[in-house]
Parts: sequence; structure tokens; C-alpha cells
Amino acid sequence: MDRTQLIYLVFGIVIIVALIFDLGLLSKKDKKVTIKQALYQTFFWVALALIFCVFLWIEEGQKPALEYLSAYLMEWSLSIDNIFVFILIFTAFGVKEKNYGRVLLLGILMAIVFRIIFITLGVALVQKFSWILYIFGAFLVYTGYKMFSADDGDDEFNPQQSKVYKTLKRFLPLVPHDGNGSFRVHENGKKYFTTLFVVVIMLAAIDLVFALDSIPAVMGIVDTRTPGYGQTARLVIYTSNIFAVLGLRSLFFLLRGAVNKFDYLPKGIAIVLIFIGAKMLAEHWFSMWIPDKTTQVFISLGFIMVCLGGSIFYSMFMDKQKAIREEEAHYDDQAH
Repeated sequence: MDRTQLIYLVFGIVIIVALIFDLGLLSKKDKKVTIKQALYQTFFWVALALIFCVFLWIEEGQKPALEYLSAYLMEWSLSIDNIFVFILIFTAFGVKEKNYGRVLLLGILMAIVFRIIFITLGVALVQKFSWILYIFGAFLVYTGYKMFSADDGDDEFNPQQSKVYKTLKRFLPLVPHDGNGSFRVHENGKKYFTTLFVVVIMLAAIDLVFALDSIPAVMGIVDTRTPGYGQTARLVIYTSNIFAVLGLRSLFFLLRGAVNKFDYLPKGIAIVLIFIGAKMLAEHWFSMWIPDKTTQVFISLGFIMVCLGGSIFYSMFMDKQKAIREEEAHYDDQAH
């Protein structure tokens, strides 16, 4: 067993033990997850991801560890957009709060399978046809521009009008209820799929749509061009993605009431996507200017942290200013 295989083995064991611990001790079946529980779970998954980063640094060196941390931060921040859409899906299909945890877990596990397939194909294509990275770069610049210029008044996503739901409705027998917490029910001698089943499929499908942005972005952070580094690159992309997606469940419960407070986070994410896309397009000149790959990763990591952290703090500042203005307006109305 070589070093990379050993890391995969350790990673697999850690994930299985962590899921057992999370579901067995931190969560209870068919129970509402409190903010306190969600906070503990979020700390648990973030701490685990950071500990694995240290382990990766020890086993593979500084560069892969920094790439992993940058990719993890990128995926984690994009998860907040997922949460907003997840809330819309749960609301549209009337999912009971006691079923949130189970439905989220199954949807996220399916999403991980899809992402592994997507990453495997993506990395293989990049290693065979390196020019694909330029397509990814152009796509990220375009996506970032669209995200940055999007208005708050743009049409809101409607889960029941989505192509995924219409396709399921067309090919599967569905019932308009949750079957008292079941995914399939028997009615009039026939088997039907419930709204909970529909929601699980939609969560996985929506995450895959988000992965169309996030995985190319991660490929722009991780070195997929250097010969002989492909195995390590795949390891970094797999592990950072899986840790970020597994932490999405606890992050959902922690942020579902405050996700709309981060009004400027999409702008910060957009700037990061444009930066990574531009870096991919100008890789030749960027490497001539800064030939050291580790320094390149440091620059990417610093840029991501500044943009994401700055947009979150600016959102909180503007939200506080808005509350002050509303309070002052309220006092003015009372005075008159």
C-alpha cells in the first residue's frame, strides 16, 4: 500500500466513524435539530476537515494541504447558496421539520456519489486534454460575471416548476404527501413515491447543478497540469469536496434562519470565481510571473479568504446599519 492509498484508507475510516458519531450521538431520528446541536455539528465537521488538512500536510507536504484548504473554503462558501435553494425545496413540498435531517443526509450522500463521478471524469479529461481548463476558466469568468451582476429581484427558483420535478412526475407514480415519513407507499394496490423521495432526488440534482460551478473552480485551484501530480490532485479534490458537502447538513440547520442576512456573499463568491477563471485563462503568464506553485496556492488561498470574509462581514455591517435606520425611522414615526 503506497502513501496515497493509505491516505484514502484513513479518509474513508474517518468519514464512516464521523457519520456514525454524527448520526448516533449528535442527531436523533425524527427529532428537530436545535441551533445548539447544529452549532456543535458544524464545529465537529469543520474541525475534522482541518485536522485532515494537517494530516495531509504531514503525509503529502505543504502544497497539497494548502490546495485542499483553498478548495474546501471554496466549496464551503458555495454551500450557502445550496442552503437557500434547499429551504425553497423543503417549503415547496411541505417537508416536516422532523424529517429534515434524514432527507438531507440521503440527498447529500447521493450528491457525493454524483460528485465523485463528475470529478473523476473531469480530472481525466483535463489530464488528457489540458486545453479544457481554458473552457472551464471562460465558464467561471462568465458565471462570476452573471452572479455579480444579478439583481435581487431576479425570478426566484420554483422547485415545482423545475425540469427535475417535471421529469419525475412524468416517469414515476407520485403522491402529493410524505407517507408519514416514508419514501414509498401502497395505495389501491399500487406502489407510489412520496414527496420525501422527490425532495431527496431534487437535493442531489440541485447540488450537481452547483457542482458545475464549484468543481471547475476547484480544478482552477488544484494543480492538475503538472505531470505525476494527478493522483494527488484527485485526492485533494475528492476529500475537500466530500468534507464540504458532508458539513452542509449541519450548516443548513445553523444558517437556515440567517442565510438571507449574507446579502453580499454572492458578490464575494462571484469575484472569487472571476479571479480563478482569469487565473486559469492566464495560467502561462501567471506561471512566468510566479513560477513557484506553492506561492500560487498561497495567493489563491489569501484571495479567497479576503473576498469571502470581507463579503460576510460587509453583509453583517450593512444589515446592522439597515436595522439602525429602521429603528430610527420607527422612533421618528412615533415622535410625529
